[in-house]
Amino acid sequence: MPDLLERSSSAIPPSLPRVPSIEVDERAARGSLLEQIARLESELASLFCSTYPRTGFDWRVPSRGGPRLLSLVELERVRDGLGARLDENRRALGDRTFVEEQNRCRIEQMMLEPDKHKWVRVGNEDIGEPGCKHWHVRPRWGVLGMLMSWWRVRISSGCPLAGGRGALP
Repeated sequence: MPDLLERSSSAIPPSLPRVPSIEVDERAARGSLLEQIARLESELASLFCSTYPRTGFDWRVPSRGGPRLLSLVELERVRDGLGARLDENRRALGDRTFVEEQNRCRIEQMMLEPDKHKWVRVGNEDIGEPGCKHWHVRPRWGVLGMLMSWWRVRISSGCPLAGGRGALP
């Protein structure tokens, strides 16, 4: 039996030689991530400019706790967060522009056939434009127009005067 123990202990290989530690140069990865972040921020800014009068979008780029050098993991989180916010804003803008285009088509239909759109009202905010203007299908001459089915589109003149009538500075 002692020979068996000696053989098994001699079968254990000697310790493996040490592999020299490899230092990774993060400059290339950091540069690539910073370029991607800059591109995403630029796209977010151009999307903001193209949607300007509209509200309800998330445009913030939050601070990461003051001036410091971010690690690769933190840079990846920033990039992923910007990408997700950009996709979300693009999707919301696409949905909103679809609705606005349908409202523009509704205005055209109202103008062509007002009797088929009785009492419909579409405002500037519904078509993505600033201001108080609105299109409203109403009967001409009140009750008589309703009875005779004389409908028309009335276009408002916009916002009322800020100071009211006759207000002098």
